[in-house]
Amino acid sequence: MKKYRHFETNAIRTQIKTTHEKEHASPMYLTSSFVFDDAEEMRATFAEEIDRNTYSRFTNPNTTEFIDKMCALEGAEAGYATATGMAAVFSTFATLLNAGDHMLSCRSIFGSSHSVITKFLPKYQIESSYLDLDDTSSWQDKVKPNTKLLFLETPTNPGIELIDLEFAGAFAKKNNLILIVDNCFATPYLQLPIEYGADLVIHSATKYLDGQGRVMGGIVVGRADLIKEIYTFSRSTGPALSPFNAWILSKSLETLAIRMDKHGENALKLAEWLEANEHVEWVRYPFLPSHPQYEIAKKQMKSGGGMVCFGIKGGAERGKKFLNSVEMCSLTANLGDTRTIVTHPTSTTHARLTDDERTATGISPNLIRISAGLEHIEDIISDLKQAFERSK
Repeated sequence: MKKYRHFETNAIRTQIKTTHEKEHASPMYLTSSFVFDDAEEMRATFAEEIDRNTYSRFTNPNTTEFIDKMCALEGAEAGYATATGMAAVFSTFATLLNAGDHMLSCRSIFGSSHSVITKFLPKYQIESSYLDLDDTSSWQDKVKPNTKLLFLETPTNPGIELIDLEFAGAFAKKNNLILIVDNCFATPYLQLPIEYGADLVIHSATKYLDGQGRVMGGIVVGRADLIKEIYTFSRSTGPALSPFNAWILSKSLETLAIRMDKHGENALKLAEWLEANEHVEWVRYPFLPSHPQYEIAKKQMKSGGGMVCFGIKGGAERGKKFLNSVEMCSLTANLGDTRTIVTHPTSTTHARLTDDERTATGISPNLIRISAGLEHIEDIISDLKQAFERSK
């Protein structure tokens, strides 16, 4: 498939072949299976002597198009699409880790990823250790003879912390570790982990890749040899993305660049407004000069993305009153939507963590996470302004 020079063109022009109908947009292939011409073709296909669609749990033209686009955008060799982002995370871990293995992860990660690592992987005798982002000199001490992979989020969820991907890539290479980066917040438009040495990149496609809160999906892309293993595992265990959702996601990618530009523009203006707000203790946004990893953000990201977090004065109770006071902004578990979303992670997305675990990952009781949408920035600020006043 032809690779174009620019991101936007690859996102729009990477398509499966047209049918005899000569359609301009790719059709939906809402079928569970595909027909063979004869018994020999069927035998050869199942023996993997020829490559063609057989069953939509294995491959489907719509899923293939979505994967091909994401590989082109991330600079990856191959990929596999899943029903959700967490299906991509778990399938990757379950494929690459065996009983007796050890993995490393940054401490600040999505709540469900934390649950998989700390509650479910130990059932299979897989150990893990968390790394502190503000003390990379301690990382080497956490490496064991049986350490196999390094899992990172950057920017992190929900604290918007950053990891130097150049350092992480060199660290993984030095220790012969598989480097896996969750690139959900940045998307391939803003950040390319593979360029810094990542072996695999994971996305919850439910977020910015869809961008409108319509469908769920996940994807992992990267080295062809590792993706082949993940595909083999997933082909039998069944976390496949539905063809309809794949069609939606592939179409959504056509507008990813222009959407991320606007998300970033709104988020930066919002972060600057929050930083000057009397009701706010602190603000964290990658492209604010006050961000502790501002220089890292400028080095590896095109813009700061659409996620902002801040500490509201008055603690957790004030935070709940603030959420109850918003009128236009949405209270929902999603992010990366066209609509601005406000979340209180302590009582929602990271509620299953203990108080100590939240403290260790930088999730304070007064932390508010905002997914800046595509509404006019003055309307977003107006809603938050009245919510601050009503929650005093």
